[in-house]
Amino acid sequence: MRILMALGASAAMLVPAVPAAAAAPAPADPLAAFHHQKLRWTSCHMKELDDAGARCADVTVPLDYAKPHGRTIKIAISRLTAKGPRLGTMLINGGGPGPAIDMPPYIRDITPKAGPRFDLVGMDPRGLGRSAPVDCGWPSGTWIRSAGLTGRSFDASVTFARTLTQRCVTKYGSFLSHISTRNIARDMDVVRAALGEKKISYNGASYGTYLGAVYAAMFPGRLDRTVLDSNVDPDRWTGRLLQDGEQANELALAHWADWTSRRDATYHLGRTRADVLGTVRAVIARSSRSPLLVGPYKVDDSTIPTVLFNLLADDRDPHRTALAEAVADLNRAAHGEHVPAKGALDESLKFLLTATDSAYGSGQAAIICGDAPAPRDIATYRRDVRRGIARHPIFGALGEAITPCAFWPSPRESLTKVRTTLPSLLVGATGDTRTIYTGSQALHRDLKGSRLITLKADVHAPYQASYGNTCVSGAVDSYLLTGRLPAADATCS
Repeated sequence: MRILMALGASAAMLVPAVPAAAAAPAPADPLAAFHHQKLRWTSCHMKELDDAGARCADVTVPLDYAKPHGRTIKIAISRLTAKGPRLGTMLINGGGPGPAIDMPPYIRDITPKAGPRFDLVGMDPRGLGRSAPVDCGWPSGTWIRSAGLTGRSFDASVTFARTLTQRCVTKYGSFLSHISTRNIARDMDVVRAALGEKKISYNGASYGTYLGAVYAAMFPGRLDRTVLDSNVDPDRWTGRLLQDGEQANELALAHWADWTSRRDATYHLGRTRADVLGTVRAVIARSSRSPLLVGPYKVDDSTIPTVLFNLLADDRDPHRTALAEAVADLNRAAHGEHVPAKGALDESLKFLLTATDSAYGSGQAAIICGDAPAPRDIATYRRDVRRGIARHPIFGALGEAITPCAFWPSPRESLTKVRTTLPSLLVGATGDTRTIYTGSQALHRDLKGSRLITLKADVHAPYQASYGNTCVSGAVDSYLLTGRLPAADATCS
């Protein structure tokens, strides 16, 4: 479905072209006016940033880098300046894709030795946060939705994905074609130059590892100390982003079921792993026949797997408790109780079933679908969902589900082939449910000169999530402080 409409509501996000450069003879550097722009630093008007002493600025970049003298947009950045001997500027991305302007104080806090030695810069990628945001008016904060267990649920998932795309195309038209990771990497390089840096350090997690790898391939030699946490395989970056993660999620859920079975007196979900997993499957099956009532929400087989996925990213006790409480409430609802929505379950359902975070989901889909195509044939998804459920009864219909990318306008550029030299430190967890461990292994092979720290745990982004493993944090902090990579790959228990 290739629909390109005239720029509509997004026009308000555009600003005039850089004034003097358009009239002057083209310089050797077509982006010179952007690279040498003077930034105006102001209050961030975000409490955590202002309290930490950070300052914010807007960086002007081309909407279309093929037409640098055309329309421009503003990219929002924050900066928390170094204390003590300065080691340079470090750009931060926390994944998602999502906004990152608020991250410098957090990164400084979790890296108390290395963090204060850098100017820490957060950047909202284009399409998100304060950087030309895309908000399509979705009834949900995410496009991630299971195809469910029935033909009726599958048809509803197709309608849902198609409707999300139609809302974005109707509101933003051809503006969507300029939202992509390659353009975000180009924005990064303008930010680097505007900050007066020949090189920047980089700290990225999850999607941020893909962005960092793309930047390294497009702009070789411009990254200094680079930490990539929970890595994406660049060759597997597609519009069906969850397709490889079903097995990892099933296994992590089994580990959680072991933990939960030892607490049956509290949660009443079963005394063995098999009993707990049987309860989960029964709840999903019951919701496929008629939605469960949880507070103001109607919850069915399209949303429960997404709730589980959302709460399964960390194996520490507080996170496992939140998931157990959520499943216990869903189990009560499956037995006819109208339970209140509370805690992590309430937060997840609000995110999934209301328009509160529409801008987050819209901008995320714009980047992912703007990067890579997805199959257009509905029958492909129907077949894959059936196979997925047979192999992975809880997460198969989620991993194989159709996404808005099936209906999105085709990407303007091909995916970046990441095969480059980048001395960098990679961190990957063996039981990661979001960016599975094979992604860290693949990116390690793609980036010559890199080192991989492996953590044996079911956790996503163990460094940026401040997992508390001193083996991981010690390796990262030592590298950031000294610039010296470990002599070899290492495994942390």
